[in-house]
Amino acid sequence: QVQVVESGGGLVQAGGSLRLSCAASGLTVRGYAMGWFRQAPGKERELVAAISWSGGSTGYADSAKGRFTISRDNAKNTLSLQMNSLKPEDTAVYYCAAKISENGNTWYAYVASYDYWGQGTQVTVSS
Repeated sequence: QVQVVESGGGLVQAGGSLRLSCAASGLTVRGYAMGWFRQAPGKERELVAAISWSGGSTGYADSAKGRFTISRDNAKNTLSLQMNSLKPEDTAVYYCAAKISENGNTWYAYVASYDYWGQGTQVTVSS
């Protein structure tokens, strides 16, 4: 049984930082790409950042470039998102997702590409 569990959300002032973590368990395949998405009220779920199975290739939404950093530790089956210089418009529920993929250098940008999702963690940035 596959489980994807996020943690680390919370309330922070604009300009502050948060670090989100994601733990994936039950994945018996050799490799999987991962990503962080977010969904604000009344909006569609959107990509924040994604990373390949090897960790060697990453992609970011324009809104995240220069402020957020995605990383993974395959030995621990964990994914992280370091978020700096947070803005009120970053307020959303943040989701971790995993896609079965043995391609070590491909990350995936689309919601429909992913196979497993966490329940989400709320990030609120006050002005």
